Amino acid sequence: MLYFVVWLGHIAAVAAQFDLAHTQYGTSPPVYPAPYTTGAGGWEEALEAAKDFVGQLTLAEKAGMVTGTTGPCDMNMPGSMDFLGGSASYFGENITAAVNNGSLSSGRLDDMVVRILIPYFHLKQDKDFPPVDGFVPASSFGLPPPSLHNFTLGPVIDVRRQEHTNLIRTLGAAGTVLLKNTGTLPLAQPMNIGVFGNGAADLTHGQYSLVIGSDATFQGDYDIGTLAVGGGSGTGRFTSIVSPLEAIKSRAQSYGALVQYITDNNAIISGGLFSLAPLPMDVCLVFLKTWASEGDDRTTLLAGWNSTLTVESVAALCPKTVVVLHGAAPNVLPWADHPNVTAILAAHFPGQEIGNAIVEILWGDVNPAGKLPYTIAKTEDDYAKNLVNDTALRHTTDPNAWNADFKEGSFIDYKEFDAKNASVRYEFGFGLSYTTFELSPLTVRVPDTNLSRTPSVEAEVPPGGHEALWEALVTACVTVKNTGNVAGSAVPQLYLAYPDEAAAPEKSLRGFEKLSLEPGESREVAFVLKRRDLSYWSTAAQTWTLPEGSFHAMSGFSSRDLPKSKKFELPLSP
Repeated sequence: MLYFVVWLGHIAAVAAQFDLAHTQYGTSPPVYPAPYTTGAGGWEEALEAAKDFVGQLTLAEKAGMVTGTTGPCDMNMPGSMDFLGGSASYFGENITAAVNNGSLSSGRLDDMVVRILIPYFHLKQDKDFPPVDGFVPASSFGLPPPSLHNFTLGPVIDVRRQEHTNLIRTLGAAGTVLLKNTGTLPLAQPMNIGVFGNGAADLTHGQYSLVIGSDATFQGDYDIGTLAVGGGSGTGRFTSIVSPLEAIKSRAQSYGALVQYITDNNAIISGGLFSLAPLPMDVCLVFLKTWASEGDDRTTLLAGWNSTLTVESVAALCPKTVVVLHGAAPNVLPWADHPNVTAILAAHFPGQEIGNAIVEILWGDVNPAGKLPYTIAKTEDDYAKNLVNDTALRHTTDPNAWNADFKEGSFIDYKEFDAKNASVRYEFGFGLSYTTFELSPLTVRVPDTNLSRTPSVEAEVPPGGHEALWEALVTACVTVKNTGNVAGSAVPQLYLAYPDEAAAPEKSLRGFEKLSLEPGESREVAFVLKRRDLSYWSTAAQTWTLPEGSFHAMSGFSSRDLPKSKKFELPLSP
């Protein structure tokens, strides 16, 4: 819930939503149930309207002129109305006109200014704050904007640092999830290595990750070239990038191995693999990619560029085929059960160190510890079809086609699959390691004194909501042991099943912890459950409420691997 985040994280500004809720914009009078508004949250923060959002408002709404105290915007996104610059701001002269015609009071305007400047001074942006990089205009899609960036520009700033490179490399490896491994990984020193797939190669369209096509549209899903970041606001200009093929060549050269490669998927599918020699190869590494960007919804959950035929072509020739997926997720994996596909890694968007990060995982320099933050189903049809797809509906004539009713409620991702008792390919929270772990029995400590079912209505409500919601009530403990032969990181997870009164999903994630353990090492994890973790929102009482009855705490290493459990009840006041 947003107000928890604001209270806990000391947020200085909050963006207004893009979409309508109950046919109203986010700057209109409250349209959400009480827990999502300032009435229950008690917070007031500056709202920065996103360009695409403000573009849909009336002129008065564009200027942030909703009457009363219902939360108008204090600023819009700096810059012009259109995406590429050259036009005026939604605020600017409209603010002046609104004050002159009385639709915006000078008092509200002063309030907007104060809300903007408070975080500016609090964060000391007026004292020794670095100037905006003078290269910024040239980095905006390669266009020379005359008015897009009306900032006081400083000199061009070279931010390349070895510390940055090291951190990106570390995070890239940490975000990689090992999905399947039948003994192929980690690699020892294979002497004949095959590298295949268009996701392995160096960039072929320049170092800016989003390019403008001949039809003046933004594109990034070109054929050959690795995929390190996503599209839209996730784009950027690489100062350097190490492709998987480059990093693999470097590792192979260090001990004298041969690397054979084809990075054109069409060539692989059409029989190009038989031009390689010698065969068979010790291991074949296949790199797939899945492009995604804001402004376009995916039309399939398969990886791109004939990925299925690419994998099947390589696997037909190579008994040890390792598939690496980069880019958007989730992806369905129709080839996952192929007997020659012996390892699968979901490496996501690792950034500029994409090649070095995956090589460290493949050769065992880093033990994978990533866990899936989503469920991978067996087929696309296994996912609920309750989403509005922007790409599919772009030319619709149905005025109701864009409506999303959110009938699924809380039954999203693993909660949906649990409710349907459906089998999946790889469940939420899943991820393998090069070592093994075991858990001790789960213990649960509950309060000694009776608890009120709801926070006190007489207590003050500071920014962020009732302080009682952050009160620690229950502690669940489990000990994790590394039972393997190499160091690794375990991620024990705690799920909670609620009493029937809460009408909650079968189980909900309520805690996880990453532990780095040496072989034979054990460590205890304490999952602290606060009142908010144990409560449900009562529409009748219009407040957070502790349910009566039995809770079921479950601990393990994924949402469907929960070997340790314990039931408990809260001591509640009559």
